[in-house]
Amino acid sequence: MKNLLKLFVVVMGFTMATESYAQSFVVKGGLNLSKFLAKDDEGTYSDDFKMNPGFLFGVTSEFPISEVFSFETGLLLSSKGVKISEEESIFEEMVEFDSRVNLLYLDIPLLAKATADLGSAKIYGAFGPYIGMGLSGKIKSEFTSMGETEKTEEDVKWGSGEDDDFRRLDYGLSFGAGVEINAIQIGLSYGLGLANISPSSEGGAKVNNRVLGISLGYRFGGN
Repeated sequence: MKNLLKLFVVVMGFTMATESYAQSFVVKGGLNLSKFLAKDDEGTYSDDFKMNPGFLFGVTSEFPISEVFSFETGLLLSSKGVKISEEESIFEEMVEFDSRVNLLYLDIPLLAKATADLGSAKIYGAFGPYIGMGLSGKIKSEFTSMGETEKTEEDVKWGSGEDDDFRRLDYGLSFGAGVEINAIQIGLSYGLGLANISPSSEGGAKVNNRVLGISLGYRFGGN
């Protein structure tokens, strides 16, 4: 966590020292729809996983390089995870299993951004890496059999040990696009996780985050 904040301070210091145009800040919030890509040496087993709704909230700062191109970074609280629902007949009795994994991350995007001014509106596209750190998480499960339901809830254990659930570090690529009208931004983003957050890689086990985000923001400052 401390290393992540140090990275943010270094990036902000560098951009503030090298900027030649007025910087601006965007406060944004919105909806995340997340799931996992999960696989091992035997194949992919996440095809039936469902999107888990969550949220994103934070502040980004944009540092123009020219009239078209800029650099964007910030701090974003981002929920990630997955929803799993399964039904199976055992001895002619239907068994249902539902599980929801909710993970809260602090992400730092490092994006190259291009903006086109259309007069009454601006459109933009952004691309670059992100790095994130898991802050907290919960796993909620329901198991129903023979008309009885058992519910469990537990905190996520971060680490790479046998008893841990997920690795804390996440990183990957971020793609984004949107429109800005009178300082109001409507954006669409996609986070392609490249970090293996599975606590063990035995048998080729891999778990990657996948996050689709829809956000609404307001810009302060800038030209």
